[in-house]
Amino acid sequence: MNGSVDETSVVSSEGWTIIHIPEKPPVLPHLQDTVEVLASAIEPKHADTIVRKLNHIAPLEGLRHVKRIRKTCLDGGKSQLFVILCLASGNDGDSNFVPEDVLELANTYQLSTFTTKVCKHAASTKEEWEEQCKLWPTSFHPPTYNIDGITGFSEEDSSAVFNFMKLAVCLAKSGTSVVNAAVIVDPSSRQVVASSCDQVLSCYAPRENTSKGSCSSNQAEGSSEVVKASNEAKQSYKDVCCLHPWGWLEQQSQVKHDERMDHHRNDLLCDSTRPYLCTGYDIYFVWEPCIMCAMAIVHQRIRRVFYTFPNPNDGALGSVHRLQGERSLNHHYAVFRVSLPEEILKSEALATASKID
Repeated sequence: MNGSVDETSVVSSEGWTIIHIPEKPPVLPHLQDTVEVLASAIEPKHADTIVRKLNHIAPLEGLRHVKRIRKTCLDGGKSQLFVILCLASGNDGDSNFVPEDVLELANTYQLSTFTTKVCKHAASTKEEWEEQCKLWPTSFHPPTYNIDGITGFSEEDSSAVFNFMKLAVCLAKSGTSVVNAAVIVDPSSRQVVASSCDQVLSCYAPRENTSKGSCSSNQAEGSSEVVKASNEAKQSYKDVCCLHPWGWLEQQSQVKHDERMDHHRNDLLCDSTRPYLCTGYDIYFVWEPCIMCAMAIVHQRIRRVFYTFPNPNDGALGSVHRLQGERSLNHHYAVFRVSLPEEILKSEALATASKID
């Protein structure tokens, strides 16, 4: 299955994979913007002095991700140092412009200059950073916000993620048609706070009572038995609202606002110990949410979003848009895709959903 690739991914012994979906899509190496700089080889004994002077007389404004020094290993265990002196053109675009102080420094240390290219923008992923360093070394700083999973999951955390996703898959087909499902989890206690099945497009379709379907977190810990193979494997998934975000208009006159979602809550009671909205909670979707649903969980202050199947036409968190990287929003969450193992896709009723990928 195709998925957004990032530096962080976790693979379980059962074949489940957790992939971090970054805020911005990776830029292919040949598409990364570059700028020309003036550089020179220098003697290692003069490196500290030269760099200190250059940082004062010719700071690399706008290129703070670019390292001033590049070290190249030579034969015999020796190394050669190169330094960026300045941009190869001035503010007016003059390619022959070199600051007077830089010329004086080059003459003082008898530097032989040459022009080379460096990447203009900082890397957003490890893959981008590795490609940038082939031109000239740059710095890479993974996301600094404190969200578990950005830099990897422990075995225990991974197991919990997989189990909650199994519960979401179970809910998605707990009725007579397959719909999207959401499970909200308190990661600190690893308890399900609430779960819901999408009924926007199928609110009048006969459904089983999922509260009787024993889709509990204990059963979610089972293997692929959470969803039995049946003739539902041939469904068209027309009732998955996020795959057809405008389909609700066809039934707008029939659907009442308070009937659009069928909530299934656990025994946790609402009390003063609960956080504001869903602050700090995780949410698990079977299908990648559309823009409308992705904005709804922004307003709910969700901490992490997990989904299994991409939404190639209307996906808001990786497939089409990346709402998690929209800087104008007042809240941001981390997004992860949980890729199902091939054997589960082949044996379960949701197998045909993999064709969407």
